[in-house]
Amino acid sequence: MEADLIALEAGQKATISRGAEVIRIEIEALQKLEQSLNQNFVEACHTILDAKGRVIVTGMGKSGQIGRKAAATFSATGTPSFYVHPGEAAHGDLGMLVPGDVLLVISNSGSTTELHSLLRHARALEVPVIGIASRPESLVMRHADVQLCLPRAREACHANIAPTTSTTMQLALCDALAMAVMDMRGFSQDGMKLLHPGGAIGLRLLPVRDLMHGAKSMPLVTLNARMPDVISVMTSRGFGIAGIVDEQGALLGVITDGDLRRHFDVLANVTAKEVMTAAPKCLDGDMSAEAALEVLNDLKISAAFVVQADDDGVRVPVGIIHIHDFVRIGLN
Repeated sequence: MEADLIALEAGQKATISRGAEVIRIEIEALQKLEQSLNQNFVEACHTILDAKGRVIVTGMGKSGQIGRKAAATFSATGTPSFYVHPGEAAHGDLGMLVPGDVLLVISNSGSTTELHSLLRHARALEVPVIGIASRPESLVMRHADVQLCLPRAREACHANIAPTTSTTMQLALCDALAMAVMDMRGFSQDGMKLLHPGGAIGLRLLPVRDLMHGAKSMPLVTLNARMPDVISVMTSRGFGIAGIVDEQGALLGVITDGDLRRHFDVLANVTAKEVMTAAPKCLDGDMSAEAALEVLNDLKISAAFVVQADDDGVRVPVGIIHIHDFVRIGLN
């Protein structure tokens, strides 16, 4: 029994060690890739940015799977793009490539025979080709107007065969292209919001005004309100907070559960003005849900008023949001 346990522990350690070795090998390859970026990378970014059409991405096998991800990332960040299978291209899909497009070709060896048709067609249409490969003299690189040469690095496979390190570098380089072009394009958070109306990204970018509780739900009292009345409002609205407003509706302060505890001995005899915390932290309706949640977490508060300036520049509360509202839509 003891021998079996020792053998099991040794096996687990060996497995963890092998996993760590693979990650270390790929990290070292990515560091080489980082150091290899040069003017060709800049030229590739400008080629994509200046395209009148789409970025057509192609690749075979595992490189093709990286290509599908690259096309999706480009499209999601403001650069229209789609993937074309090189085998299907020779059977009618060459028509997907038209003048004004850019062809991004991914191939570790750079000599994949299925790429011939697309490369020849791109040349005939005078479509610029960006090549990603590890061999400078390969087919892909000979046809490429912009060469992005991957540094030589062993695959994490002991036999140096299974695509691991090479595909990791391909993926990282395509991400680098997409992010650099996104920045050059000035693609904003509003653009991301338009392209990601659903899913986790859409929720994170949702404006606070779409989540907040409106005017009818706001727990508001005046400066001279007696504290028993303030507590009644706080209890009935269920946000654990009350907003203190003046005659013009400007938010002057808030009263939280913490304020109640700090003034517990005098609550029966004081007004809201004497208990409130002045100049409270508020949210803007245009703020993203992710940013608003970060504010609440950083301040260690559970609720905040959403304000906007009126015509006179006075901050007027227009809504309130509780941390539970973020949890309800899956943000935490």
